[in-house]
Amino acid sequence: MSVTDRLQGLNIYLIGMMGSGKSTTGTHLARQLHYRYFDTDTLIEQVAGQSVGDIFAQEGEAGFRQLESQVLSQLSAYQRSVISTGGGIVVELSNWSFLRYGVVIWLDVAPDLLFERLQADQSRPLLQTADPRQTLDTLLNERRSRYEQADLRIEVTAADSPEAVSQRILATLPQVLKAQSTPPETANGTHT
Repeated sequence: MSVTDRLQGLNIYLIGMMGSGKSTTGTHLARQLHYRYFDTDTLIEQVAGQSVGDIFAQEGEAGFRQLESQVLSQLSAYQRSVISTGGGIVVELSNWSFLRYGVVIWLDVAPDLLFERLQADQSRPLLQTADPRQTLDTLLNERRSRYEQADLRIEVTAADSPEAVSQRILATLPQVLKAQSTPPETANGTHT
């Protein structure tokens, strides 16, 4: 049975810090699974008619997070989709009610590599600070416990291409799907 068959239409949500490769990995993964692909930030920009940076400037982070939750709630109604989320989507506890209807995969990238990938990127409103590296570390520390709630954690290194990360996800997904479908055992070892 293929991984796609075993997913039975479940959505896959990619979470992780900005710069972790969710968008590029997500497009490869969707192609391999024959799933649709969505990026929440792209959809937010389409709905708002402006860039993420402009939304932050005009509405603040709270306004952006509200739009993000609305987009996620609509996407969760779909099936057979790979969805790349914004790095802070895990902060809003209500978003987990949507994420839990699919398989949540954390792309875990070391802070040094994240900073290397992001230091020239001016499109990240949360990093437009006097010390973007410190800001990045603070955000990661604030979000880590939420990221750790994912069904699957995939460590990503500088040597990993998006294709390689996607292949690793596909190789590991059956273990997660098996764990999710196994009935819980009682104390005497029988299934309930």
